[in-house]
Amino acid sequence: MAYDRDIVIVGGGLNGCALALACARAGLSSVVIDRLPAEVRRADRFDGRSYALAAASQRLLAALGLWGALKEGAQPILEIKASDGRPGEGAAPFFLHFDAAELDEGPMGWMVEDRHLRRALLAAMAEEPLVEHRPGETVVAQSAEGMVATVVLESGARLTAPLIVGADGKASGTAERAGIRRTGWDYRQTALVCAVAHERPHHGCAQQFFMPGGPLAILPLTGNRSSIVWSERRALAEHIAGLDDAGFLEALRPRFGDFLGAISLAGDRYSYPLGLSLADRIVGERLALVGDAAQSVHPIAGQGLNQGLRDIGTLAEVLAEARRRGEDIGAGQVLERHRRWRSFDRAALALATDGFNRLFSNDNALLRLGRDLGMGVLGHLPGLRRRFVREAAGLAGDVPRLLKGQPL
Repeated sequence: MAYDRDIVIVGGGLNGCALALACARAGLSSVVIDRLPAEVRRADRFDGRSYALAAASQRLLAALGLWGALKEGAQPILEIKASDGRPGEGAAPFFLHFDAAELDEGPMGWMVEDRHLRRALLAAMAEEPLVEHRPGETVVAQSAEGMVATVVLESGARLTAPLIVGADGKASGTAERAGIRRTGWDYRQTALVCAVAHERPHHGCAQQFFMPGGPLAILPLTGNRSSIVWSERRALAEHIAGLDDAGFLEALRPRFGDFLGAISLAGDRYSYPLGLSLADRIVGERLALVGDAAQSVHPIAGQGLNQGLRDIGTLAEVLAEARRRGEDIGAGQVLERHRRWRSFDRAALALATDGFNRLFSNDNALLRLGRDLGMGVLGHLPGLRRRFVREAAGLAGDVPRLLKGQPL
């Protein structure tokens, strides 16, 4: 049949763009429907947003030819330390310590600023003839009939393909139009996100302080800067978000402590509510969901974007193999392979992040003692600790080719 493209990707964020490039490496054409204008996506101002890329995610970006443009502005994560803490008391001695030397494969991950990653993806798409980017467009309808999936844009344009992929976030219109329900709940927490400059070097160490209201992640950026992801009870978080910069820093300092010296804001700050949101199905009739459209989890483990890239590595590999066999890439049996491959990982991540947040976001003395002892035991068992590090780096299990740094 004659189609406009092999794949229509709804959503022009990081996951949608990465999927388009991954599929292009397998000879599959796509059009990326992006509701935001191009100038917004290309903005170079640092807005405080950064991502902790697992080692496997970095390999995927390298396999897509993007790492050369990102490496100079990326900060390797060489250590991870976790500890309990209370506001005003600073962090207790850490009960978990992971070192990249235990991997024998380089850093456990990399911190990359949103502006650098976004612009690298856009530049690569502009140079890829198999990818069409349509910024400032919105999908208003979609359908699947026989061997054809169709989307209708607000501009009136109609596009056909064997497959539609929803990469349009946890409020996915693509999933909603397909009748896919979601399961989840509100954590009654809000994430406060920013970047800070500090006097002392971080030495590539990522810190996680488990405070009564939620975890505070301090993640190393290039230079003497760190990215902050501060989860707090909603009422207090909304109050803090409404403060001016001086008031915000005054609230942050007792939780941050002085281990990096004096701190100051190094970019914009923003906030977003936290909850768990899982699509009941990640595939449908000529439809697949990736990234937050498939699963949106608590940032406690820093796995949101990494899981999205794992979705992309899996789906791209399944589609590439189907194309080589001469199969219909949007057929149910093809998409079912993707669903099976991702099902355990999705469920395990949701359970782990939900459980960790409930266990650590409280000040119950017995729970604090129990979790500290349990984490301490983990920290003193080298084999188990190494396995945990490999899981966090995305190197364990049935890893897709792109996340091994291999071509499709």
